[in-house]
Amino acid sequence: MHPSVGKLYLGLLAVTSAEGPTPPKQQKLDFGAKPVSDEELKKLVAQYIVEEMLPINTVDSPSFRAIIKKIPTSVNAELPHRTTFTSYLEKEFTEMERNLKATLNEIDFVSTTADIWTANNRSYMGVTLHWISRTTLERHKVALACRRIRGRHTYDVIGTEIENIHSSYGLLNKVVATVTDNGSNFVKAFQVYHPVTESDDETEEEEPSPKDDDVTFSDLSEILSAENESDGQLSLPPHRRCASHTINIICTRDVEKHLTTNAESRAVYRSSTAKCTALWTKSSRSTLASETVEEISKRKLLIPTSTRWNSFFDAVKRIAEIPMGELNTLCTKLGLKCFKDQEYQFLHEYCMAMKPLTAALDILQGDCPYGTLLPTLEVLMQKTQAVKDDLSRMTAGLPDAIVQAIQTRFAGVLDDKDALLAAASCPKFKLRWLRDAGRRERVKQLLTAECCTTAPLAKNPASVPSATTSSSQGEMDFFTFEAEPEEETYSAEKEVMDYLMSGYDLQILHKFSSIKTIFLKYNTPTPSSAPVERLFSLGGLVLTPKRNRLSDKRFEKLLSQNPLRFYP
Repeated sequence: MHPSVGKLYLGLLAVTSAEGPTPPKQQKLDFGAKPVSDEELKKLVAQYIVEEMLPINTVDSPSFRAIIKKIPTSVNAELPHRTTFTSYLEKEFTEMERNLKATLNEIDFVSTTADIWTANNRSYMGVTLHWISRTTLERHKVALACRRIRGRHTYDVIGTEIENIHSSYGLLNKVVATVTDNGSNFVKAFQVYHPVTESDDETEEEEPSPKDDDVTFSDLSEILSAENESDGQLSLPPHRRCASHTINIICTRDVEKHLTTNAESRAVYRSSTAKCTALWTKSSRSTLASETVEEISKRKLLIPTSTRWNSFFDAVKRIAEIPMGELNTLCTKLGLKCFKDQEYQFLHEYCMAMKPLTAALDILQGDCPYGTLLPTLEVLMQKTQAVKDDLSRMTAGLPDAIVQAIQTRFAGVLDDKDALLAAASCPKFKLRWLRDAGRRERVKQLLTAECCTTAPLAKNPASVPSATTSSSQGEMDFFTFEAEPEEETYSAEKEVMDYLMSGYDLQILHKFSSIKTIFLKYNTPTPSSAPVERLFSLGGLVLTPKRNRLSDKRFEKLLSQNPLRFYP
């Protein structure tokens, strides 16, 4: 190196050292694994077994224990065997239940969904719990129970089991609604075991009580029988029917009834659906036919099932997406009757008329509050009527039949107070979904009246006693003062007007305490019972035929300990 270059390099080092200290060197990455403690090892293995829904005796498998031994652990850390590991899972379940009950003690409004599931000749009552955080306004949900039910699924058995599950978590006075499907046994359970109203209590209190001097004689057997009846009386929360199940009934029964009774669509509906059914049957029962479908149409056919909502629509739509030339070529190779132009057109028009229904069904069975129900139904009826001009004579009456079915099956919901308040208290809806000015004004007045009812006492200024002084009242009468301005009192009308003029973000509810309380109370329920159906889908992965010896309590605990219990 030239001497001048060396001097220049030393000069730069001097300047750098004068300006400040030399920055530290980049730290080396340490890829050495830290030892795992005994508690961490058990927690990781428990999480793996529960999440992957594996048998508990997996911990006794030699190959599994050989893998675990490769994990660096602290001194004396060893994976326990099945018996000890089962006790550890029991302890974790107890701790989880304790934490859940502690969380529920801080919540004012909760809702549940309930249904019965049968698998491997066993029946289970599933219940999911839902609530909204008052601080973050986020929705939370958890699988509350999946208990074994023996015997017939009568209304009294269902009512008893639901109340037992609610009471075991201290929720009897917190559940604002329970959502179930339209099964007659569930509907009757909530009709029979409805809660006692305040008017009944007031009527009983107004009855004159006997005087001390009066002597009354009563039949002892009547008193004992009355006490037994009162002890056995159940009290269930308000009932909400699953909106998704109701729409599914409209998609199947009501639509089929219209298409089979209407002279314009009866023949083409029966012939087109018969040919679709022949395609589904052929492709599902023959591997050669299934390969032919994939070879010609480059896709698989969907097979409709009665337990899946929208399955018939999705299956018809998949066939309608195949060009008519390819579709008839496929039918010829499979030895089936080809589709006519009118039948192929009917399939397209059927999908066009049913598309709003399926979109609404997907919205309602998602994670949405109860206030989504009425706006969804209103928009559904508008969109259904909008496609009427694009249909031919075959299906021209289908939109009117769908709207009539919605108005009939949701007659008790369209003007329901709880549903209206739930929608109006949702910032993203407010009153925007109402087209009629008169109805919009009625809902506004309903929201104002509810604000007056739920307004906290802190907003109504109470009378404050005057400070005591040593001066006499006569001395104070000598002085004259200017009238003090009155404190601003709470106005429900002003809060509602400010709320309606505000934005549409959910967090604006923190500025309106009364409307926020209304939102928490009426939007805690879900419009659909789909959450409990998802719980049963998870249970089907745990209770497999190979694990038919799994006890009912162990099954419920394994299902409850799964992180998917708090499913997204």
